[in-house]
Amino acid sequence: MKPSLTGHLGQYITDHRKKLIEQVLNHRTRHITLVLEDIYQSQNASATVRTAECLGLQDIHIIEHENKYGTNKKVLKGSNKWINIHRYKMKGFNNTEICFRNLREQGYRLVVADPSPDGKPVHEVLVDSKIALVMGNELKGSSDFALNQADEKIFIPMYGFTESFNISVSAAICLHTLLTKVKDSNTAWNLSSDEKEALRLEWYRKSVRRSDLIEQEFLRMNQ
Repeated sequence: MKPSLTGHLGQYITDHRKKLIEQVLNHRTRHITLVLEDIYQSQNASATVRTAECLGLQDIHIIEHENKYGTNKKVLKGSNKWINIHRYKMKGFNNTEICFRNLREQGYRLVVADPSPDGKPVHEVLVDSKIALVMGNELKGSSDFALNQADEKIFIPMYGFTESFNISVSAAICLHTLLTKVKDSNTAWNLSSDEKEALRLEWYRKSVRRSDLIEQEFLRMNQ
């Protein structure tokens, strides 16, 4: 059997680090993904990305219309290094429509966060199928297109005088609620073996200094 690149790079990684990578892989999911539509404050986008990564999401979809996706490194704390960020930013196109079509082709149900009375509390959402949680702009909320195309609208029950949470807080509450329900169900929410292996190699590369040179030498020796 030919030696694997993952195994070769693993020689340069501590056992503690490899154990952590396996723990994270075992909690990663694509059963739920997050969509951010036209977020304009970089600290909000960064905090939401960090929250999603901490909770175990592997993919985040970012829609850009009026506002370009910006980051705040102090808030991100490197979280974007370990996830896949998919950006939709084509000029002259409805990027929300493109994103939604892409997600539906992958089997996702589009669940849009919105305080409208025809929505349902987030804890009542069924989690037996894949969910794309859509969070709208901090000021205007989700676009009319997103609301009209939603498979479901949800809200977070609130009991104070203030009308809304910060977007990163809203995302944290919704994601934690949905993920807890998924993990308490019989739904197969984990990554596949192939997905884990692909990410393991990617994360090993990011964990080893000058991994590109080590990889080149490995490939040359095993042609």
